[in-house]
Amino acid sequence: MLFETSWEVCNKVGGIYAVLSTKAKVLGQKFGDKLVFIGPDIWTEETPSPHFKERKTMFRSAAVKLDLPWGIRVRTGRWDIPGAPQVILVDPGETVRHLPGIYGDMWVNFGVDSLHSYGDYDESCAFAVASAIVIGALTSYMRVSPGHVVAHFDEWTTGMGLLYLKLIQPKTSTVFTTHATSIGRSICGNGKPLYDYFTNYNGDQMARELNMESKHSLEKAAAHEADCFTTVSEVTARECAQLLGIRPQVVTPNGFEPGFVPKTVRYNRLRREGRQTLLRVASLLDGNEYDDSTFLLATSGRHEYRNKGLDLFLDCVAALDARIPQGHKTLAFILVPGWTRCPSAQLEAALRDGDSTQTGKISPAFLTHRLNNEDSDEVCVRIRQLQAEGRLDRVKVIYVPSYLDGSDGIVNISYYDLLPAFDLTLFPSYYEPWGYTPLESVAFGVPTVTDDKAGFGQWVLDNFENGIDRCGVSVEARTDSNYIDARNRIVADAVAYEAEDSNGRMHARNMAFLTAAKADWKFFIENYFRAFEIAMDRNARK
Repeated sequence: MLFETSWEVCNKVGGIYAVLSTKAKVLGQKFGDKLVFIGPDIWTEETPSPHFKERKTMFRSAAVKLDLPWGIRVRTGRWDIPGAPQVILVDPGETVRHLPGIYGDMWVNFGVDSLHSYGDYDESCAFAVASAIVIGALTSYMRVSPGHVVAHFDEWTTGMGLLYLKLIQPKTSTVFTTHATSIGRSICGNGKPLYDYFTNYNGDQMARELNMESKHSLEKAAAHEADCFTTVSEVTARECAQLLGIRPQVVTPNGFEPGFVPKTVRYNRLRREGRQTLLRVASLLDGNEYDDSTFLLATSGRHEYRNKGLDLFLDCVAALDARIPQGHKTLAFILVPGWTRCPSAQLEAALRDGDSTQTGKISPAFLTHRLNNEDSDEVCVRIRQLQAEGRLDRVKVIYVPSYLDGSDGIVNISYYDLLPAFDLTLFPSYYEPWGYTPLESVAFGVPTVTDDKAGFGQWVLDNFENGIDRCGVSVEARTDSNYIDARNRIVADAVAYEAEDSNGRMHARNMAFLTAAKADWKFFIENYFRAFEIAMDRNARK
C-alpha cells in the first residue's frame, strides 16, 4: 500500500496541488486502490471542498471502526480529479493539545527544535501527527504488514508525521519529498543573494538568523530520517546538499497529466471565450478598445514578489512598453492571488449589467479585485510607480489578485480554462525549485519564457534546443548580478514573438505542445517507483 500525505490533498493552495493531482492517475494505474492520499479536513458544511467527494470506499467501513485517540476524525472518499484516487481527510481533533509532549520526543529522538515555532507550525504538525496515527491504525486494523507499506510525506508541513510514524510503526517504509527547502525560500524571500554566496551558506546558521529554526530543523530531520529522500530537480538537490546536509537519493521531476488539456474543439472554444472575457475586462478598466489582435501576456503563481520574479516581470513589461510598435496593443496580466477583500464593485456591476457608462471610470484601473492592503501590496506599489513614471503607456497591466477557481466574481473562468487565451507567458523567477507554471503553460500550448534557476528551465536546457521557435520555451540566465541583462533578454524574446505572424505563432504553440508531451507523468513516474523501492529495501535491512 502507498499512502501520500500532503497539506494540499483536496486543498488547492499552491503548486504541490498541481503535482499531486496530475500525478494521481498514473500512480493509480500501478497501485489501484492500494493508493491512498491523505489531506487535512479543514472543510465545513458551509464551505465544502470542491475537490473531495465523500463516498464509500474500501476504507470507509474500516475507518469508522478505528480507535483513534485525541478526538481524531476521518472522512473517506475520492479526489475529483483524473484517476479519482481514494482519499482520507483527517481532522486532528485535540492533537494540538498533545504537541508539547510530542515536541519533547522529537527533540530527544531527532533533534527537532520546536521551541522557536510560530505561525502555521503547530497546525501543520498536528495534522501530520494525526495522519501518521491514522496510517498506523488503518494498516493495523486491515492487517497489512508494515513491511508492505510505503508512507510518502510532502514538504516540511508533514515532516513530523514521518518522524512520528517512525516512532510508532518503524517497519513502515518512508519517503520524504521537499519541493523547496524552507530555508532556501526564506533566504531568497528576505532579499539575500542565494547564488553568488551559495557554497558559503550554512543552513543551521541561516535558520537562526532568519528565525526559521523550527521549520528548518524539522525539514532537515525528516530528510535525514526518511528511508528515501527526494526532491524535484537537480537545482534543488544541490540546495538540499548545501543547506540540509544531505543529497536526495532520487530526483523526481514534476510531470503533467495530458488529460487535463482539452481536445481541439473545446480548446479553441476556451481560447476564444477566454480572450473575449479578458479583452472586455481590460476595456472596462481603462476605457480603450481591444480587439482580438491584442497581444495577451501573463504571469502567475504564488505571491512571492522577488522569488517568483514579479519584480522582474513588471520591469520587463515597462521595458516592453518602450519597444512595442506604435499601434500594437498589449495587455499584461498578473494572475497572482493576494490579500483579496472582494471583487471590484464597479467592474463587477459593469460586467453583470453590460453598463458601458462605467468604461474607463473604474479605479484603480489596473485592479480587478480590491485588496485589504493596496497601499503595501508590492505589485500594486510597483504598478503605481511605473504609471507615475509614464512607463506603462502602450502596455497595460491588469492585476487579478484572486484564485481563478471559476467563481472569483470577475473573470469566472478557472485557471486551466483561461490559460489557452494567452499568447505568451513570462516566469522569470529568482527562486523556483521546479516551475509548474511554465510547464502548465506549454502543456496548454502557450509558449513561455523562464530561466535557468527553475528546475523546469534546466530540464529544458538539458533536453531541447533552447528557443521559443525550437521548443516553445526560451530559458534565460539569472544570477544575483545580471538583473538588467536578464530583463533585456526576456524583453527581446517577447518583442520577437509579438512580431511573429500567425504561422510563426502557430509553430511555436505546436512546439510547446511537443515539449510538454515529453514531461508526461508516464515518463517521470519511474523516478518515484525507484524511490519507493529504495525506501523498502533500506527499511528491510534495518
